[in-house]
Amino acid sequence: MEFCSKYRKYQVLQIIISTVFILGSSLAGSTLAEHHQNTVEYKAINCRKHSAVLTDFGAVGDGKTSNTKAFEEAIKTLSKYAPDGGAQLIVPAGKWLTGSFNLTSHFTLFLHKDAVLLASQDEDEWPLLTPLPSYGGVRENAVFGRPGGLIFASNVTDVIITGNNGTVDGQGAVWWERFNEKKLKKVERPYLIEIMYSDQVQISNITLINSPQWHVHPIYSSNLWIQGVTILAPVDVPNTDGINPDSCTNVIIEDCYIVSGDDCIAVKSGLDQYGIKVGMPMKQLVIRRITCISPKSAAIALGSEMSGGIEDVRVEDITAINTESAVRVKTAVGRGGYVKDIFVRRMTLKTMKYVFWMIGSYSSHADEGYDPKALPVITNINFRDIVADNVTIPGKLEGLGKGNPFTGICISNVTMTLAEEHKEPEWNCTDVSGVSSNVAPMPCAALPKKSMDCPFPEDKLPIEKVRLQTCSVTS
Repeated sequence: MEFCSKYRKYQVLQIIISTVFILGSSLAGSTLAEHHQNTVEYKAINCRKHSAVLTDFGAVGDGKTSNTKAFEEAIKTLSKYAPDGGAQLIVPAGKWLTGSFNLTSHFTLFLHKDAVLLASQDEDEWPLLTPLPSYGGVRENAVFGRPGGLIFASNVTDVIITGNNGTVDGQGAVWWERFNEKKLKKVERPYLIEIMYSDQVQISNITLINSPQWHVHPIYSSNLWIQGVTILAPVDVPNTDGINPDSCTNVIIEDCYIVSGDDCIAVKSGLDQYGIKVGMPMKQLVIRRITCISPKSAAIALGSEMSGGIEDVRVEDITAINTESAVRVKTAVGRGGYVKDIFVRRMTLKTMKYVFWMIGSYSSHADEGYDPKALPVITNINFRDIVADNVTIPGKLEGLGKGNPFTGICISNVTMTLAEEHKEPEWNCTDVSGVSSNVAPMPCAALPKKSMDCPFPEDKLPIEKVRLQTCSVTS
């Protein structure tokens, strides 16, 4: 009951934050134009030739009637237009209760600004999927199966989930209570959006709230655009991560606002021996213009599930407020894999426990089958142009130990103002090596001064060169 009381208080605060943000922000890439004839324009990777409304398939937007079959029938019917310019399904104003449903190729799901998708709390409306091979079923505590995302897609091409700030509500409170009380039928909580084995996927201009677990999880996929997404979850509920790209290639995450009880963005590529065997790295990732609030976790985490490797990550223009850490690297002996070629610049941080935090002793493992000789390689990690206020611990950098350091760390042009009750020593560094330039407070001896700016790539990744089209829906 105490949890429910805290959650109701959080909902009030969440509504205030969301309202202020939506009214006061104009996110790049989310420009929408409404005309007098109820036509809305939006930017997308592809426009559609055909269109239908969810109510054409018997859906009822009363917040009580299950619309799972209506979504399934609508998507099945519209899938036949894939060879003929594709189709879009418009979800009109209303509250649309539904269980998990699968998207199809050359398809757009468009949420009206007053549309709310309500995730069913009936576990029977969430079919079980096979475990993720790079996690061996351990990630979801689901060796025999796991629930898929509310909005789910696998082996599809050219899929868009968008709207003019329509909402997907995971109704997570019931799931969180069942999980804490060990009363879940299916062992683990589902995600809101999960994309697997897919190419050319866009998620934009929607609001996601209160997911039972992670909000957005693309995995084993390529060419992903995630833009203008607002994510809101209680700051005291763990595992409500915002966006977790996992073993994907060529991804951009930009112009998003995230409040979470866990990492706002967590970059992953599989766990221990399972991730090593699958061997699918997370690479060519752009993260920019993100605002994060996460008092108990990171704005951006790299790992700890990084056994397939993480490389070529470019982070810029990040604002983190009342957040535990900025860009955090976490790994462990037994993970294998690597985190390399990471570039971070222009962060504005306010009220932080850590600014620089890297750890090589993250304790959890998939199972006893992990290889203790599988050592991760952490190298070429670059930070520059950072301003942080009210900081408790400027830096805590801990390599793997036993002569296995994190190498190639570069930190330049950083100003940190300490909190009144900051920790001593200000920096704690073991088993790391690198350089620093123009950093205050002065870093540890493992990062000696060198007059330089840490590098940031000037070339553009392929995902940044794509031009979106102007599309429209009429309702």
